Amino acid sequence: MKFKVFSELSYEVFSPTTFIFNIQAAKSACQTIISELLIVTPAIKFEEFTLKNSGTRFVKMEVGKGVFFTLIYEAEVEVSYTVYDEKVLLQSIPIINLDHEVLPYISPSRHCESDKLLEFATKEFGYLPNEYAKAKAIKESIFNTVEYKTSVTNSSTSACDTLLDRVGVCKDFAHLGIALCRALDIPARYFTGYAYNLNPPDFHACFEAYIGGRWLFFDPTKLAVANGLVKIANGKDASEVAVASYFGDVNCTFMKIECQPITADFTPFNSENDRIEAISYE
Repeated sequence: MKFKVFSELSYEVFSPTTFIFNIQAAKSACQTIISELLIVTPAIKFEEFTLKNSGTRFVKMEVGKGVFFTLIYEAEVEVSYTVYDEKVLLQSIPIINLDHEVLPYISPSRHCESDKLLEFATKEFGYLPNEYAKAKAIKESIFNTVEYKTSVTNSSTSACDTLLDRVGVCKDFAHLGIALCRALDIPARYFTGYAYNLNPPDFHACFEAYIGGRWLFFDPTKLAVANGLVKIANGKDASEVAVASYFGDVNCTFMKIECQPITADFTPFNSENDRIEAISYE
């Protein structure tokens, strides 16, 4: 499927500030950039970079005091995904046999304190018969017990905070899902992307769990259409792949995010269709 993604971010800068943005669509075997454009107005020098052993793309820039600027990114992206029958996901992979690049996603991280949730996760989900059933139950439990509400959490909110307060936004839902999966020895990672028909319009955060040798997509908010996403990045949690990080005194004055299909035969998955649970963007 082909999608057109668009993001526009405007900032007022009150002190000399370094910005790091992570808004460009990922390049991968399952995602091809057909065309893209990145514009900063007024013209400010910026640098694109990737981290070692990672395809995640970042943009950094230094902006002076008193500057008001706008960053626009637009791209046409071709995305492929695989839908799996639940039956092929029943076989678990022992930790000793996991690919080395998967191993970091089984340990606690800044926002996902899985070591503190071991007892809770085992009690609530440990009895389920396989890893897929556990991850699916975790997603459903978060959806049913955590209220989606904006402006009640911040960049320091962790999975344990969300479990205690039972409120948050998509990144908080994702962090809790990741932490509970890891507490059950299921590798899990943070997923950011553009999402079709998302309401409220924004960048979206979900999580992926490594089950049966595949990274499977889960959205505990149930706000995204499972076959309507363009991936930006993966990370251990939001601290690694924040959409925008800045080091200075600034105010975001405007944000507009869009993701629309440009393939005529695009058919959104029905949210009631169980098959959308077993979808992989790898």
